[in-house]
Amino acid sequence: MSLVVIGSVAFDAIETPFGKTDKIVGGAATFASLAASYFYNKVKIVAVVGDDFPQEEIQYLQSRKIDTEGLQIKQGEKSFFWSGRYHSDMNSRDTLITELNVLAGFDPIIPDSYQDCEYLLLGNLTPKVQQTVIDRLTNRPKLIVLDTMNFWMDIALDDLLFNLKSIDVLTINDAEARQLSGEFSLVKAASKILQMGPKYLIIKKGEHGALLFGEGKIFSAPALPLADVFDPTGAGDTFAGGFIGYLAKVGTINFANMKNAVIFGSALASFCVEKFGTEKLRNLTQEEIAARVEEFVQLSSFQI
Repeated sequence: MSLVVIGSVAFDAIETPFGKTDKIVGGAATFASLAASYFYNKVKIVAVVGDDFPQEEIQYLQSRKIDTEGLQIKQGEKSFFWSGRYHSDMNSRDTLITELNVLAGFDPIIPDSYQDCEYLLLGNLTPKVQQTVIDRLTNRPKLIVLDTMNFWMDIALDDLLFNLKSIDVLTINDAEARQLSGEFSLVKAASKILQMGPKYLIIKKGEHGALLFGEGKIFSAPALPLADVFDPTGAGDTFAGGFIGYLAKVGTINFANMKNAVIFGSALASFCVEKFGTEKLRNLTQEEIAARVEEFVQLSSFQI
């Protein structure tokens, strides 16, 4: 049984108060699949790139035991490219360039070898593309996690609401939760969103951690205070990949395991932001991950 990740494999150019990069590899599927691969060895991606995407980067994904059969390579076309500049608070940013290129007409082809999908992560793409993936799977996966953003709420809300009826977990940030629900209180917002279809809701709050709602319960996960934050790009995708990768590893879906998955996802995301792009995610050890998780445990552990 496999974990299938759909999303973008792309190029980014990033500027933060701590430095800037030329074109580097990014994309939701890249970050998420790398994170998931630390917990689960049957990760498969569905994405599209142009013939400008380096073959050695595809080989690197394969070296992480990530199946790239579902990665389409469009000859004579260019890969998706995004450039952005982060403000001093590292939470807000300005988009400088967006070139959809191959992503503009992306038709997600599901290889026959992917039909054993038990865990599905729908990265931040158009709701119609996300739904197409669900429709093209022969059997419904054991767990479907969907990530989205305010842009789709603005221009494709009906399609997004339709998708929410088919999924198990929705991951969005606090501003998006308020927009989707029309409620300022995140508790009220979560209650409304869960009535739209998902069984669980994760509200990401950046440097303030994350909230998990489901089964009539709430779990608040801290964010790890870091001395150096170089690049938040991909942190949310890394979180989602670590989250679903951990759940695929343990194999049982319940609130207790979801809580642990949030911590493991947060731990991977905390590594991601310490370097530009995917650099920090490439050579982690299991010992480093375990030590980082323990930091999260100690951060919120207390006795009364």
